[in-house]
Amino acid sequence: MSFKELAQKRRSIRTFTEQTISDEQRRQLMTVALMSPTGKNCRAWDFVMVDDTETLKTLSECKEHGAQLIAGAPLAVVVAVDKDASETWVEDASVAATMLMLQAEDMGLGSCWVEVAGRQKADGTEAEDVVRQTLGIPENYGVLAIVAVGYKAQERNLQNEDKLLWNKVHVNKW
Repeated sequence: MSFKELAQKRRSIRTFTEQTISDEQRRQLMTVALMSPTGKNCRAWDFVMVDDTETLKTLSECKEHGAQLIAGAPLAVVVAVDKDASETWVEDASVAATMLMLQAEDMGLGSCWVEVAGRQKADGTEAEDVVRQTLGIPENYGVLAIVAVGYKAQERNLQNEDKLLWNKVHVNKW
């Protein structure tokens, strides 16, 4: 499969089967995440793989909307970066999460990005604080996202090239 075909095929999957992710599959996912580029090659990211049912449920309640799907995933990968070591921590975490999702798709798995940074529970509690406390992540780490990964319980249509917004592409000036 070409990279373009992979990008066209990768869609957010929010429902998963109960099939577990093997140790070899986890290693493949994390190998690619650890290969992701970072600003100044600082590699200040850390990843927490979570497959414990109770912990997945707790993470699924880290914010008011959009995290519930984590409870139904066999694996979630929390992407965190040492903010003291990287001035580009948001970008570094974003690239790592994207690489992880593309690798999942290449392996026939589904994934979905769940934003954590800047999100809150209904009572105003910061989602990052919930994730940090649940997983023991140090305070100086920014928690950008959780990537839910699993075997797809739903199929999505490919990205439709006819619907690409070419009017959003500018050459040499706006």
